Amino acid sequence: MDLDHDKIDDTVLALLQLTLHEGCRAWKGHDWDVLDRLHGKGLIHNPVGKAKSVVLTDDGLLRSRQLFEKLFAR
Repeated sequence: MDLDHDKIDDTVLALLQLTLHEGCRAWKGHDWDVLDRLHGKGLIHNPVGKAKSVVLTDDGLLRSRQLFEKLFAR
C-alpha cells in the first residue's frame, strides 16, 4: 500500500493536542518515524531522549490546533 506520510503526520500532529500539557508538551506515544518526520519539519523539538513527552514548536502548536479543529471539531 502506498501511504501518504504527510496525511499521517498531520493526523498525529493533531492528536498531540489530546495530551497537551504545560502549554507545549505532549506525550510521545506515537510511531517514531512520524515523530522524526515532525521534527524534521520543525513542528516538534527533538523527540529522542528519556522524556516521555515532546515539546511542540510555536509553529507546531499553531498547526496542531488548526488540524485538530479541522479534523475533529463539529
